Amino acid sequence: MSNQTPPPNGGRRPVAYLNEQFLNSPDARAIRILSEFLEPLAHFRRQKIRDTVVFFGSARVREDSELGQYYKDARTLAKKLTEWSAQFTNGTYRFVVCSGGGPGIMEAANRGASDAGGKTVGLNIGLPFEQFPNPYITPELSFEFHYFFMRKFWFAYLSKALVVFPGGFGTLDEMMEILTLTQTQKLAKKVTVVLYGSKYWKEIINFDALVKYGTISAEDLNLFQYADDPDTAFELLKAGLMTYALQTETPELPAISKSRNPQKPSGTS
Repeated sequence: MSNQTPPPNGGRRPVAYLNEQFLNSPDARAIRILSEFLEPLAHFRRQKIRDTVVFFGSARVREDSELGQYYKDARTLAKKLTEWSAQFTNGTYRFVVCSGGGPGIMEAANRGASDAGGKTVGLNIGLPFEQFPNPYITPELSFEFHYFFMRKFWFAYLSKALVVFPGGFGTLDEMMEILTLTQTQKLAKKVTVVLYGSKYWKEIINFDALVKYGTISAEDLNLFQYADDPDTAFELLKAGLMTYALQTETPELPAISKSRNPQKPSGTS
């Protein structure tokens, strides 16, 4: 009689969806990408999140730093927006404050929404430094992404408005992504974009020079507006949301934006 210990599972290989070696392999990359779509989708449905207002900005801005006023203003604006949007809660949650989930301006946005007692979303991404989830995100709406492009999908396709505070490469990347989707009309919706801190943005990006050299149209300057205080930013966001977002209700939950497809008669898919 053999004294050998029988192999796990009676010698059987694990089923594919429990095989960690396979799931972490290049062959399963498509499954990992799809997981970063399906897992947030399931949470948004359970939490009844219909759409969002996204806050972008630097992870390096602290409340007591040189740019600390932007932190305070982001917190104030997120609180005002959350208090205002509560009136539209009717089985689902509208215009939920969403951030990149990390510190700095992202923390300020989630903190302001939390101050108002509202749900708030954090789309965190694993980075070697800076990026750890802040404590103000609604726990059931705190996500961790590996793929930047899947994180961007959720920023772009759930948002009805965007407010961009001063930031660096990441903020510029995320802002330009939304402006490009809006400019090209790839998204079948109107996104209200507010650049917060006109002095900063006009120094960092010379939009007028882009018009001068013909690389964008003069009309493209209408894709965004500037604000320098929470009250002005709130009024711009409110006007945009009332004009464009409340008039285009969709039964889908969450209300993922359609993409324009010129090859289809309806134009969207």
